[in-house]
Amino acid sequence: MSQILLVEDDPQLVELVGEFLRSHAYSVEVETRGDTAVSRILALDPELVLLDLMLPGLDGMEVCRQARERGYHGAIVMLTARGDAIDEILGLQVGADDYLAKPVRPRVLLAHVQAVLRRTQPPKRTVQRGRLELDHASRTVRLDGNPVDLTTAEFELLAVMAARAGEILSRDDLSLALRGFEWDGVDRSIDLRVSRLRKKLDDDGAIIKSVRGSGYLLVPEV
Repeated sequence: MSQILLVEDDPQLVELVGEFLRSHAYSVEVETRGDTAVSRILALDPELVLLDLMLPGLDGMEVCRQARERGYHGAIVMLTARGDAIDEILGLQVGADDYLAKPVRPRVLLAHVQAVLRRTQPPKRTVQRGRLELDHASRTVRLDGNPVDLTTAEFELLAVMAARAGEILSRDDLSLALRGFEWDGVDRSIDLRVSRLRKKLDDDGAIIKSVRGSGYLLVPEV
């Protein structure tokens, strides 16, 4: 379970974001002041910090800069109500990994958290899901021990589904995880990618199930 430190002084946002992330199996700690945030980050050493820009005591930009200078190597995602692009540039320059403008929809926030953690925490070299074996280092897949020739896009789709095996993933979920934005309700590229992947797995629904009106599910144990 990845640990997240939420540095935010808005009680309502703390409750909403904390509850949502905990419901998706993250451990969430909270810090409400900038002037105590750096020491808290260093003490907890969480996998990811969600850092508001406007904080009492010390602003988020300075918190980020000091945390990096003092040796914090985990992920930092900045949150701000500002719309000024200069803040985003400065945030990335002082060490942030990602930047989101508030208000942000919970599922969009979750997708960014997952994407940043994937970039900053390389997955296990090999993931086994029943008859499927994914090797992230070589980006190869085997089914029943036999290699399956997948494109990069197909491998990324299968990796997302394997990481959340047993969970129904909507087109929104898959679009957010793979492309960083929600499904527009029209684009069929996700369905086409799933269809091509299933053909290569010679899948009759035993590995990737279509859930009518909901999305797709990778069976954890085939």
